[in-house]
Amino acid sequence: MSVGTTDDKSAPSAENTHKDVVQAMSGLMLGMFMAILASTIVSNALPRIIADLDGSQSVYTWVVTTELLAMTATVPLWGKLADIYSRKLLIQLSLGMFVVGSLIAGFSPNVEVLIASRIVQGLGAGGMTALATIVMAAMIPPRDMGKYAGLFGAVFGVGTVAGPLIGGVIVDTSWLGWRWCFFIGVPFTLAAIALLQRTLKLPVVRKEVKIDYLGAVLIVSGVSTLLVWTTLAGNQFEWMSGWSALMVVGGLVLLGLAVFVESRAADPIVPLSIFANRTVALTTLASALVGVAMFGGTVFLSQYFQIGLGKTPTQAGLMSLPLIFGLLVSSTVAGQLITKWGRWKVFLVAGGVVMVGGMGLLATISAETSVFMVSVHMAVLGVGVGMLMQNLVLVAQNDVPAKDLGATTSTLTFFRSLGGAIGVSVLGAILANRVTAKTTEAFGPLPAGESGSVPNLSELPVQVQAVVKGIYADATAELFLIGAPIAVLALLAVLFIKEKPLKTLSGDERLAAESAAGH
Repeated sequence: MSVGTTDDKSAPSAENTHKDVVQAMSGLMLGMFMAILASTIVSNALPRIIADLDGSQSVYTWVVTTELLAMTATVPLWGKLADIYSRKLLIQLSLGMFVVGSLIAGFSPNVEVLIASRIVQGLGAGGMTALATIVMAAMIPPRDMGKYAGLFGAVFGVGTVAGPLIGGVIVDTSWLGWRWCFFIGVPFTLAAIALLQRTLKLPVVRKEVKIDYLGAVLIVSGVSTLLVWTTLAGNQFEWMSGWSALMVVGGLVLLGLAVFVESRAADPIVPLSIFANRTVALTTLASALVGVAMFGGTVFLSQYFQIGLGKTPTQAGLMSLPLIFGLLVSSTVAGQLITKWGRWKVFLVAGGVVMVGGMGLLATISAETSVFMVSVHMAVLGVGVGMLMQNLVLVAQNDVPAKDLGATTSTLTFFRSLGGAIGVSVLGAILANRVTAKTTEAFGPLPAGESGSVPNLSELPVQVQAVVKGIYADATAELFLIGAPIAVLALLAVLFIKEKPLKTLSGDERLAAESAAGH
């Protein structure tokens, strides 16, 4: 039996490869832009949405966490499906899920339906995140990947900037309202699907792959159990309690069973063998830690702007610009220089150092911190993260056989998303706990039903507003104080990665060469 079959008679020729890459990148970038926009457009609207739907601080966390969880759990599955079915069709399917999720979210009558819609959006995000990177690795050599990764970093930056700004303006526009944060992306997502149909041309290589559904279920169940525990602990029950012990032990047992099943599966969801590669192991660890620090800290900055500093959603969107500008510039410039010089470790180390500095600076914020100083701190963090995130994937892809590109890419993305989900959940639980404790200290025990609720500053007396601002500002600063040592661990992981020359063949070319050598 042959290793696989392809829908095309031949691979793209050398003279039209560049044209194919440019066309494919245009469709992929629009698709990625819409995926990012769908995720970020609600960031500044969330305080208003949660207040409107009578949600709590824990619900605020879950609106973010559920999308990250759904995305995290399905990234490895999307990677496996890419080995069996058309990668173009799968990307279009993932964007289609965004359309469905956006429509459900826009019509949400309560927080339960809103959370369900975020799960659907997370499923789409998992597909787009995994497949876009897999397609890039298949078409572009690692030596040239830097500049394209930089462009994707730019798209990430623009999408992240546009999302909060558009969301803030929509929320502040009385005749639109927050529901249009979800509706507005539907026509553009449909346009991205149509553009990919026309521009993305890939051979469809089908392998005899059996998806390890048992391993997938165990991984999702174990991770979900631990995330639910970190969200509920400190609010619904004590950190040190019978419920905590039950959920932690249950989650760890499920993950232990997942490792056992994965070690014996013919085609595991997360191949344990790739961790024998030192580069893959260290980049995976660094990606997970960056995810914890980055997502766990920054997802609550919008709440700090609106509650801690008393800004409107539109102003909060504008205040996110320094972080994204730093990420945009560093990602693009570092990518171009890596392609030009063929050296990458100096950029990863520098990114790690700068990220630690940014976390430390943001740990000093308060309700009195000037907008200028907050902007400087955010820009520093953005520069550090921009040099790290996408280039960690490039480094791992460069050091594995072509046959393992999909598994490696999916695994790295999985652990980065897992780190983000854990970071948001754990730090969100800590934030909710600290806010409740500080509020009780300032005002005494809260009435039943009000504990943990997100306040609407405009409805509070002026004297109370000042106290509430201080509570949320101090609690947010504590999150970055926790995130700083996590960023230090990410830097240490990067320091131990051995620099190797970047390969000059694309993933598909390397696979062909490996197959020929095997015969």
